[in-house]
Amino acid sequence: MRSAFSLPALVLLAIAIATPLASAQNIFITPVPNAPFSAVVEVKRSWTHTDGSVASFKTTRDIARDTRGRIHNERRGLVRASDTKTPPLLRVHVYDPQTRLSTWLIPERRTFWSTTTNHPPSAAPPSLRYASPAGDGLPSNEFAKEEDLGIHEMEGLAVRGIRETQTIPDSSGKGKEVVVTDEYWYSEDLRINVMIKHSDPRKGTVTMTVTQISRAEPDATLFEVPQGYKRAGATEEADQ
Repeated sequence: MRSAFSLPALVLLAIAIATPLASAQNIFITPVPNAPFSAVVEVKRSWTHTDGSVASFKTTRDIARDTRGRIHNERRGLVRASDTKTPPLLRVHVYDPQTRLSTWLIPERRTFWSTTTNHPPSAAPPSLRYASPAGDGLPSNEFAKEEDLGIHEMEGLAVRGIRETQTIPDSSGKGKEVVVTDEYWYSEDLRINVMIKHSDPRKGTVTMTVTQISRAEPDATLFEVPQGYKRAGATEEADQ
């Protein structure tokens, strides 16, 4: 039977169902100075449907940070795991920690808008506020556990792994617990997580891996508004 969804519709559906998984699981690029790099984030997502079937998708995005601490972070759409085409570029975020100016670029429309943040930039990924090598980051309770996975090498970097496990009691009375796990592999050298894994049997999995790391100074144009871009109107900005 031919699918009722066209490929564009399927991609949009994949983005929509994956958004809840992505909200807490992402590669956060710390805007710290004197640690320039560029890399590619490879993302693999699966979604478990109520009938037990699994849909698998993937995407990639370029990231970069210059010596000043400015960051460049792309957002691309999801494509089927078996697809060989380049995922569509949806948005680019550029941030300057010295001015606290965030700029969002919409390549399809060649528009942009900027805002100034009131709070100072974070120097550590959000996960590190809870995870710690000492194993005392999670609240102490019978349903949560944290373990130190030790130091390994990824992409030529020494990284420390932390696994957080949440055991959710069965509310249906059938005695079937749900175990949700999160792994964070942190590079002290780059000050970012180079791998994140999230698994929830009720929803699916997410794996984000930083690959193709270069320690050279990125091209300065990555942190600027390209020529020909126009400032977005208030209506377009609100839609984003």
